Amino acid sequence: MLQSIKQLYGKKLGASDGDLGHMKDFYFDDQNWAVRYVVADTGFWLPGRQVLISPYAFGTLHLAGNVLTVKLTRKQIEESPAIEAHKPVSRQYEAEYHRYYGWPNYWEGDGLWGGTRGFPILELPPVFLPNGQTAGGPQPDPAADPHLRSTQAVNGYHLQATDGIVGHVGDFLMDNQRWAIGQLVVKTGHRFTGKEVRLPVGKVARISYDESTVFVNLTMDAIEKSPEHRLVPVVVPVHEEPVLF
Repeated sequence: MLQSIKQLYGKKLGASDGDLGHMKDFYFDDQNWAVRYVVADTGFWLPGRQVLISPYAFGTLHLAGNVLTVKLTRKQIEESPAIEAHKPVSRQYEAEYHRYYGWPNYWEGDGLWGGTRGFPILELPPVFLPNGQTAGGPQPDPAADPHLRSTQAVNGYHLQATDGIVGHVGDFLMDNQRWAIGQLVVKTGHRFTGKEVRLPVGKVARISYDESTVFVNLTMDAIEKSPEHRLVPVVVPVHEEPVLF
């Protein structure tokens, strides 16, 4: 099922032993559109620190009582490799991060999640390493570009059709099992009076971060005629709150 990422901003995160904070952002791989990390705002718990949480810590994305539960303890998260908020995520940091949690490297292998199946569910329990401890195996190239981009940053980018600018990016629709963005929600026409349509990410030719523009291989007319996007409430058990997809 496709989940609106915009509807997840601000949702509470819970560790196995207490509150963790809330969802602030998502980092996606702009080569294959997989969401690689949730950016958690931990409030006063870890002030001034950016905390990344991999989909491996969630499995299938599922809201229970308006809280997303992370399969980690607060101590495990607190002792994980730190990254400064103003610096980009490097491949070297990712390797250290995955090594600490005992998770496979998604960039090694042919699948969306490396050598594992098409969704980030571990077949074996992870083996945690103390922060700073290294494991054997090839070391990553520090200069390698992990192609990680922020959904918050790309939201609002212009959408450039083959014959002109037609609107702007308004949301991302993600498969809640595979953690892969399948469609963009684009607001066409005037910002207040236009309509929202869905475009498959396969139509994206490139993203220019310098120009704040997403280029697609479609004409303006084809985009205007794309399926309209409507938020539909999903029926959930009475002990859970409705979630808009």
